[in-house]
Amino acid sequence: MEYFVHILLGIVQGLTEFLPVSSSAHLTIVATLLGYVHTVPPEMWTAYIAVMQLGTLVAVLLYFRNDIFDITRAFLQENLRRVSFAEQSAHARMGWYVIIGSVPIGTLGLALKKIIEGTITKDLMIIAVSMIGFSFVMILAERVAHHHRSIDNLTWKDAVLVGMAQTLALMPGFSRSGTTISAGLFLGLNRDVAGRFSFLLSIPAVTASGLLELRHGFSGMTSIPSLNLEGVLISTITAGVSGYLTIAFLLRFLRTHSIMIFAVYRILLGSGIIAWLLLR
Repeated sequence: MEYFVHILLGIVQGLTEFLPVSSSAHLTIVATLLGYVHTVPPEMWTAYIAVMQLGTLVAVLLYFRNDIFDITRAFLQENLRRVSFAEQSAHARMGWYVIIGSVPIGTLGLALKKIIEGTITKDLMIIAVSMIGFSFVMILAERVAHHHRSIDNLTWKDAVLVGMAQTLALMPGFSRSGTTISAGLFLGLNRDVAGRFSFLLSIPAVTASGLLELRHGFSGMTSIPSLNLEGVLISTITAGVSGYLTIAFLLRFLRTHSIMIFAVYRILLGSGIIAWLLLR
């Protein structure tokens, strides 16, 4: 049963990390329903999620390997040659946008580390209210979106604003992809462009949080019987596989569909959680 739980949590992580529905919320909900989250200290549960995200990070790196190679090569070549920002290629500028957009969540994540690791981010009522509340922001983003800007039209201001939106994902129920894709829509980006930038922007944040928790919390996390090394590895690998498939699905989906269906799902799920909490 224990390995089944780890596989299930890995699948949930991979599916929901990239869909705009909040992976941390779904993981906490599933683990609570299974009676699993109560066997793990709050800070270790946060560490477990962060390490699992390394699996989805590998999925992003593999899926966007050509983009990442082109961006890295152009960024290094053109900046080492001291090419002015205005004259840099789209790939080199994208490198700067990912760096600029990652500053807000990196700064705020370190400042709020204790809060993020605490019990407030595991509170199902807070998760449910957040899921419902941000759903209306997603709906508004779709209503006002113009979808007229391509990847070549990104600016450093877009990177800052989308990066600031990403900080909302530090709290449960908001969703990293949900906040960043919605911000992109508010800025007039095409849906698939907003999704692609969202995934690229997730790389530094997920890498930093995962490695930080791996360094500081791995020994304590794997010493807990309900986690253990084998369970963490199973969840992380499973998250990577399901995450890769989810990226491919979402990018195809965004070309022809809105994110409205995810907003409706979030409202229904959040309402169901509130009803369950009030009636139990």
